[in-house]
Amino acid sequence: MAAIRELAERLTDYLGEEQINQVRRAYFYAEQAHDGQRRKSGEPYVTHPLAVASILAEMNMDYQSLMAAMLHDVIEDTLVDKQALSDQFGDTVTGIVDGVSKLTHLHFETKAEAQAENFQKMVMAMAEDIRVILVKLGDRLHNMRTLGVMAPEKQRRIARETLDIYAPIASRLGMHDVHVELEDLAFRAYYPMRYKHIGRAVKQARGNRRDMIERIENTLTEALEREGLPAKVSGRQKHLYSIYRKMVTQKKSFAEIMDVFAFRIVTDKIDTCYRILGAVHNIYKPVPGRFKDYIAIPKANGYQSLHTDLFGARDITIEVQIRTQEMDEIANAGIASHSSYKASDNKASRIEGSYNRARQWVQGLLEMQKQAGSSMEFIENVKIDLFPDEVYLFTPKGRIFELPKGATPVDFAYAVHTDIGNSCVSCRINRRLAPLSTPLESGQTVEIITAPGAQPNTAWLNFVITGKARTNIRHFLKNKQRDESIALGRRLLNQFMASFGSSVEEIRAQSLASYLEENSLHDLDELLMEIGLGNRMAFMVAQRLQPANEEEAEQDAESPKRPLSISGSEGVVMTYARCCHPIPGDHILGHISSGRGIVVHREDCRNIHEFRQDPKKCVYLDWDRDVDDDFEVSLRIELASQRGIIASLATKVSAAGANIRRIDIDEKEARLSTVHLDISVRSRVHLARVMKRIRAIKSVNRILRA
Repeated sequence: MAAIRELAERLTDYLGEEQINQVRRAYFYAEQAHDGQRRKSGEPYVTHPLAVASILAEMNMDYQSLMAAMLHDVIEDTLVDKQALSDQFGDTVTGIVDGVSKLTHLHFETKAEAQAENFQKMVMAMAEDIRVILVKLGDRLHNMRTLGVMAPEKQRRIARETLDIYAPIASRLGMHDVHVELEDLAFRAYYPMRYKHIGRAVKQARGNRRDMIERIENTLTEALEREGLPAKVSGRQKHLYSIYRKMVTQKKSFAEIMDVFAFRIVTDKIDTCYRILGAVHNIYKPVPGRFKDYIAIPKANGYQSLHTDLFGARDITIEVQIRTQEMDEIANAGIASHSSYKASDNKASRIEGSYNRARQWVQGLLEMQKQAGSSMEFIENVKIDLFPDEVYLFTPKGRIFELPKGATPVDFAYAVHTDIGNSCVSCRINRRLAPLSTPLESGQTVEIITAPGAQPNTAWLNFVITGKARTNIRHFLKNKQRDESIALGRRLLNQFMASFGSSVEEIRAQSLASYLEENSLHDLDELLMEIGLGNRMAFMVAQRLQPANEEEAEQDAESPKRPLSISGSEGVVMTYARCCHPIPGDHILGHISSGRGIVVHREDCRNIHEFRQDPKKCVYLDWDRDVDDDFEVSLRIELASQRGIIASLATKVSAAGANIRRIDIDEKEARLSTVHLDISVRSRVHLARVMKRIRAIKSVNRILRA
């Protein structure tokens, strides 16, 4: 009772009497619902939701969030259901509670998969109401504060999850105070000995450095007073996990990190921030390249401040942050400051901006979640986005985008719009053409060049780093593969159905429904996709689906009436064997490979011989009349070594309208070399022209197609 009275008194600072009564009513309801339940520590269970509500009250959260905090475990841990809660407290509070409630325990292969699935569902709840994540963070913070009663193994698991997911989310939402406390509590639970050693060392170092800190603080304060600049100067302490992380990632010793003295200067308005910056640069010399203006260009989580590093006396480095009082409040509370504010128009717009960025981020997560192939793929991409060292980039029209460090033009294209990412073909960085794999740096202007009909490339997955780009590329390629597999599957099945005088369109509905049910397939498209990918044999499916009144001999089905024509544009479900490099004009045969579709070989290739007599594995193919693509082919050239021979080869190949893909040289003897040349050509006729030009070189003894 004393605790709820104390909370109610604290709420009078920013809530009305009626709203406080609603919070009080939620507490008494939770107390009754959890009656008889106790925590691991032995305390009544209701002390936990009350503590979570108190944490949110320190952030000045609205009364509905506080009510949801009181009730957040009621649906899961008591006999009260969602409808009963809704009848008592309304849909808004119940919606937040439902989003925060622990999810039904599903059966997964691994704990990581269960965690990923739960986080995926939490994102969907966040999209409905952003307050879900704020209540969840309050819940996690109190659980971390009381983690000591748990078994060591469980402490480590919860601490790891906090470092991986919850602390980064708090940081991403600009909630600095919550982020720091979660990290330090998780660090203590996960690495107890390291936490003790660093804590002891920090305490000792701060004692030794107290005089130096006071001297710098007084120097800064006096200088600002002389200039008539109102400001409060304070030493800024690094938290333990931050020190540990820098020691690991930057490979710095503890002494190197502690030799940096950090200060924060808080003032009244933006104009004064820049004047203070000039004043501190007059006292201490700035370190070149270490000034950052997060006021003009805020961080992705809404954080604003001026950062500068200074050379102090005795070779020490001084880090200074300069910000207004409003910026300081938003930096500490982040999005939580949006829930309940009574502020000037400027402050309100700044808080609104922070809130909108958070909403935008959550909507981006939701889009990513819809296109992810699995919960594990989704959480892998989210973790990438949760640990950004940001770079700030500009469009040619001056629009600013924040991306993680190491992002490429493809990441930038997807950040602008998914359609631009899907159709980008090249880029200009600071008006110069550059490869799409180039890592971008802050301040660069990036122009994306698109082309109609362009498509994402599988190779992009090797260098993109943002979750949005990775998810959209995979989603596009997956859909493309599905469409191409269905089209190829239809052609293959039609080829064999023709042997029975039938076609896919003439399959009886009853026969198809029976086959689909027996094989646990949803529809005809799924069956065709399985055939196109090589997971089911068109020959066997055709036998099963032939019309009942047609009793053709099986051997007729084994020999399709017409070979399948290919044009080279079938996409990812049609691959060309690297052992024999077939090109238009070659006699070809197809081998059906599970998961890959059709692998095309030349008829005389040794690797296809074992499949020739097996109709289940082999498909007869020919080239379409209108093949308009380049195909790779390998040449083996024996020649006399002489200066400039490679240049001569390149000139001849280029003159014949072909491109060199790769070139290797083996020296057999002092004056005789073998050149292995991979080139791209359009057909056998084109290849013959290339070989004729190469033979014309005097030093070439012999040329063979490998």
